[in-house]
Amino acid sequence: MKGSCHYRMPNGTLLAISVAEKGDLQEILALQHLAYQSEAALLNDYTIQPLQQTLADIESEFATSLFLKAADEQETIVGSVRGRMVDGSLCIGKLIVHPSVQGRGIGTALLDEIERIHDCNRCQLFTSSKSSRNIRLYERAGYSQYKEEKISDSLQFVYLQKIRRPRS
Repeated sequence: MKGSCHYRMPNGTLLAISVAEKGDLQEILALQHLAYQSEAALLNDYTIQPLQQTLADIESEFATSLFLKAADEQETIVGSVRGRMVDGSLCIGKLIVHPSVQGRGIGTALLDEIERIHDCNRCQLFTSSKSSRNIRLYERAGYSQYKEEKISDSLQFVYLQKIRRPRS
């Protein structure tokens, strides 16, 4: 991906979606900790992995994954997503958007962009079965559920996938 793509939000604000750099990781991690507060509240569990992840952890993940960021006109990161190829499938993780701008299409734009960059037949991701808002977003983007996994008495993951034709 060269440069960045631009996305105009419904209120007219222009966002730039681009590949994140190592220097962005601290800001992305802070946003992740903020964005996952609602998920932790939904699950009544503030020990979920995204809230426990450290800068060293995210730096390690950065070495094997592509991180995208969405930045506003003041260059503040308001969203991020990461993905990596595993056995020919794009595994998408931690699609996050600042709570103050959720519901404005930023998550969809990030998801579209990470899919566009990776030319593969299958994209996959997972979320909590209690995260109905996330599931609706993914289903609107063309994902369908293919598996559920009980993690604990209070947590069940829903796995979703999108099968697509690679570009020729």
